[in-house]
Amino acid sequence: MILRKTIAGQLLQLLALIIIHASCHTLTSAKTVNPGGGELQQQPQLEQQQPIQGLPEPRAYMPDSQNLDFVYHDHEELTRFLRATSARYPNLTALYSIGKSIQGRDLWVMVVSSSPYEHMIGKPDVKYVGNIHGNEPVGREMLLHLIQYFVTSYSSDQYVKWLLDNTRIHILPTMNPDGYAVSKEGTCDGGQGRYNARGFDLNRNFPDYFKQNNKRGQPETDAVKDWISKIQFVLSGSLHGGALVASYPYDNTPNSMFQTYSAAPSLTPDDDVLKHLSLVYARNHAKMSRGVACKSATPAFENGITNGAAWYPLTGGMQDYNYVWYGCMEITLEISCCKFPPAYELKKYWEDNQLSLIKFLAEAHRGVQGFVFDPAGMPIERASIKIKGRDVGFQTTKYGEFWRILLPGYYKAEVFAEGFAPREVEFVIVEQHPTLLNVTLQSSKRIEGIGGPMVSVGGVGVGVGGSPGGIYRPMQAAQHYRPQMPPYAAATSNDGIFSTISNGLNSLYSNIFG
Repeated sequence: MILRKTIAGQLLQLLALIIIHASCHTLTSAKTVNPGGGELQQQPQLEQQQPIQGLPEPRAYMPDSQNLDFVYHDHEELTRFLRATSARYPNLTALYSIGKSIQGRDLWVMVVSSSPYEHMIGKPDVKYVGNIHGNEPVGREMLLHLIQYFVTSYSSDQYVKWLLDNTRIHILPTMNPDGYAVSKEGTCDGGQGRYNARGFDLNRNFPDYFKQNNKRGQPETDAVKDWISKIQFVLSGSLHGGALVASYPYDNTPNSMFQTYSAAPSLTPDDDVLKHLSLVYARNHAKMSRGVACKSATPAFENGITNGAAWYPLTGGMQDYNYVWYGCMEITLEISCCKFPPAYELKKYWEDNQLSLIKFLAEAHRGVQGFVFDPAGMPIERASIKIKGRDVGFQTTKYGEFWRILLPGYYKAEVFAEGFAPREVEFVIVEQHPTLLNVTLQSSKRIEGIGGPMVSVGGVGVGVGGSPGGIYRPMQAAQHYRPQMPPYAAATSNDGIFSTISNGLNSLYSNIFG
């Protein structure tokens, strides 16, 4: 009897222990699966959520993953992400290369649009360029995240859908992949990785309006020049690091030697528009418009914007080249006080810049847009257009399209094309929507019953009146209007020892501030 009670008691205790153990197992443990097959030991869930001290957290990025993690991606990873995104979203993206770096890395461009493979008639092309300085890669990562945000939000975000339905967005995440490859994360200042593989600063390697740039052209800048000569970009942003400011043209000034530190602005004919575009970015940014200096020794910028030359002048910059040579409104976006901050800060940079990156592109739909036709209704390619009082012009595409960002007001456009009589057209810009303007140019050949004496309009002969014999013969004109060079600019020489001193000071200054 005693033995029976003892055995029964032991069985009850054992049963209780089994029940308690099973309950605890159900509530607190989870199965860990071995990727190679089978099962590993049981681990409490709470312990699984705690990373092992001393080991880095695993990277979330995989080529077949839809999620892009907030880390820096080398060129191979960047390429895999772009290819995977293009394959996953073929109706929204197209991937192409505009050339290769010195060391053979592709300069990838991703088009994001509801019409990625062909130009949409009447829809503007815009672009972002990142990482022109290899040691300033925050913009490179921001552009990758912008691509991901666009493609994943198209079906759910009505603003993104409108933007992609009405705009072709070209994104070049890195213009200087070779420089990036030798840069060091956590380095806030200095020049390691800034230059391309031959030691050239790519943002000093473009033709310059104010001063002859004798620096040998580099493959990366040649690729970009060829790219923007083939696509009529309306708006552009170049992403940099080392400061927190939106900088607008001109970057150079007629007498840069003696104005390196004089804070003298060098204003374009479109100064109102370029200031507005800079303010759009700064005010939609989480911090930029506050105008707070990055460090006590660095300048503070009112409203978070500055004229480039007023900050410090430079020769051969990309934004001046875009504006003067092709009429593209480009501004420079300095988006991080540290040139190459630690990766754990990237998520915060994305939160700070996301709205600005999107809202800035939408400004391409402000102002005037339309077509230039001949009398038969056929588009006129490469017709030159200049807004009266603004001496930097622009040209039509092969479809006769044009766009110009303008603020509300009253304007006159002068339209010229070889073989056609020039025409002046008046129009009004309002805030709510772009002004649509279609212009028909008449042939310069004599038409029976139409003609008259020749008069000069802006140095170009124009036939007027109703008598026969007035045949318009346009004077040979340059293909693109550029502002008249100030007379003192041509007389100013920057050669010799003064040029060497000036270039050295500018190089030192840009290594510190961006």
